[in-house]
Amino acid sequence: MLLWALLALSGLAQADSFDHRHKGWNSLLERHVHWVREGVASEVDYPAFARDRQALDTYLAQLSAVSRAEFNGWARDQRLAFLINAYNAFTVQLILDHYPIASIKDIGSLFGSPWKRRFIPLLGQTLSLDDLEHGLIRQPGAYDEPRIHFVVNCASVGCPALRPEALVAEQLEGQLEDSLRRFLGDRQRNRFDRQGKQLEVSRIFD
Repeated sequence: MLLWALLALSGLAQADSFDHRHKGWNSLLERHVHWVREGVASEVDYPAFARDRQALDTYLAQLSAVSRAEFNGWARDQRLAFLINAYNAFTVQLILDHYPIASIKDIGSLFGSPWKRRFIPLLGQTLSLDDLEHGLIRQPGAYDEPRIHFVVNCASVGCPALRPEALVAEQLEGQLEDSLRRFLGDRQRNRFDRQGKQLEVSRIFD
């Protein structure tokens, strides 16, 4: 009986071997993403990311290796952090695959946008960035977390800043709240026109 219990515990340990600290992604972000404009925006060093491509590919492979059954067994914040990190990391991959480019929009064509391109092997499917954001992260009833808008980075000028750290379940609440404050504090996106007595806010609130 004891042997069966030990084997069962061993199987569980192997099944949940994913690094929920996202150390590989965190290390890349710490090296290649930096806060600017007093911490309300960030800059991504894509040439440096390109030189670290092997480390990025290793992390992406770890994401792709997670099965739907394993994912479903995780805690809510572990799942949400996984999906947001995946979105941001695969976005970086998409840009590097076409670098140098002036904008992620340059990857699109007359017949489709880069966000609809299916290139992401995740949870047993091949997804687009739109599939990942709207079908999983923003799926009604799944997480119902409006602050995800401030941590999902689409690599476009109007998007929120990419944090120089990975999102992790244990810190997710604080990271979401911090990203919200930073975004709202960006006076290039959100400001009060005293003369016209109008509040101008980012299109992200549309």
